[in-house]
Amino acid sequence: MDTIDMTIHGLHQALESKQLSSVEATKAMLARIEAVEPQVGSFITVTPEQALAGAEAADRRIAAGDMDILTGVPLALKDIFLTEGIRTTCGSRILDNFIPPYSATSWEKLRDRGAVLLGKLNQDEFAMGSSNESSAFGVCRNPWDTTRIPGGSSGGSAAAIAARQATATLGTDTGGSIRQPASHCGCVGLKPTYGRVSRYGVIAYASSLDQVGPLTRDVTDCAIMLGALAGYDPKDSTSVDLAVPDYVATLPNGVKGLRIGLPREYFIAGLDADVQKAMDAAIETYRRLGAEFVDISLPHTDYAVATYYLIATAEASSNLARYEGVRFGHRSANAEGLIDMMTKSRSEGFGAEVKRRIMLGTYALSSGYYDAYYVKAQKVRTLIMNDFIKAFADVDVMLTPVAPTPAFKIGEKVNDPLQMYLSDIFTIPVNLAGTCAMSLPAGFSTDGLPIGVQLIGRPFGEEAILRAGYAFEQATEWHRASANL
Repeated sequence: MDTIDMTIHGLHQALESKQLSSVEATKAMLARIEAVEPQVGSFITVTPEQALAGAEAADRRIAAGDMDILTGVPLALKDIFLTEGIRTTCGSRILDNFIPPYSATSWEKLRDRGAVLLGKLNQDEFAMGSSNESSAFGVCRNPWDTTRIPGGSSGGSAAAIAARQATATLGTDTGGSIRQPASHCGCVGLKPTYGRVSRYGVIAYASSLDQVGPLTRDVTDCAIMLGALAGYDPKDSTSVDLAVPDYVATLPNGVKGLRIGLPREYFIAGLDADVQKAMDAAIETYRRLGAEFVDISLPHTDYAVATYYLIATAEASSNLARYEGVRFGHRSANAEGLIDMMTKSRSEGFGAEVKRRIMLGTYALSSGYYDAYYVKAQKVRTLIMNDFIKAFADVDVMLTPVAPTPAFKIGEKVNDPLQMYLSDIFTIPVNLAGTCAMSLPAGFSTDGLPIGVQLIGRPFGEEAILRAGYAFEQATEWHRASANL
């Protein structure tokens, strides 16, 4: 098998048996990035010097017998993770020249295990988008069809896996930003339970919704990455102090007798025929494996998108107030006085979608509208959370589509924000409820585009969705397909 096609566990075996060195694996990835990056645009910053230095250190560690499963594995991070000494832009011109003085906890955990950093990945600006078209550093393209979007906001994280530019990547998920790109690019993407993985050092979009998670080639790699990322972090006040299970050990336990819920609100009339076909096939596969299906209802699903776009934009308005051109980031060169400098710096630094969401959120929080919009949205969020709690009294996991359609054409929805927002209709409720979910490859459209299905678990029920995902993966071949790039 070519080095660029290897999984984490496959590469680990090759490194452990000395068939391959980390330097060789890293050089292969860097060569692949150089070869296909002009077609894909997955990266904002490539870090070859740091990568090779990290690989050399990993090889020394392996030679000394101090080897972890991630030692020597070349990874890449969404450009929303702070990385000490390495430019971090969050896909925005306002942070074009920002070099962080410290690193995110999630990257530190991977680095301490010996992982190698290839670079920082393209994304929608400040993680606001469903297509990766709002990035200030150019559109990222889907490796399966470069006229299509890779999904967003973690588009570069999914495209880098599909284009075989990294063994695994990190993304963030605020309303579907890991799962939707994973579905569109044919890889596995996990959004952990809120509080399971530290958000310290992750540039904030909507603090009550953001969550860090991995994108990988298969479910085993996803379990490996989650095991490395999960755990309490005193630097993050929302981090939950719970023991981290051995996610890999429970993967082979199967799904016989597992109760899988099918929420009727997710099987809507407008669902693309190819997506419906993939869902039907997935249900049949699980039946064959011994799972039981239960029809359930999540009755407040219809309110999820509106609720999300009030809460998320309100939190974004607050979080993005810090970018004023004074302390860090872009500062306008043509300003006269402090107010003019702040106004021009923000006007020049932020893109159209970020400005739109700041204005929406500021309006929702403004005097006279706070109770009517923001407070009401928080009440509906509670109803949505209660829907999930009630449903999980009857089922172990849920199975739903990830997105209503396969990847759409670049430019197709860029001038229609409402249609763009509806791309996340099946993923947003999970973030509002704060629970966990995973997208895994489950088929292809008639145009040859990947389609994923979503497994939703109870809060801190990642073991169950990983086990169910692994059983599906072992019974199908979808995860083995590669984009012909």
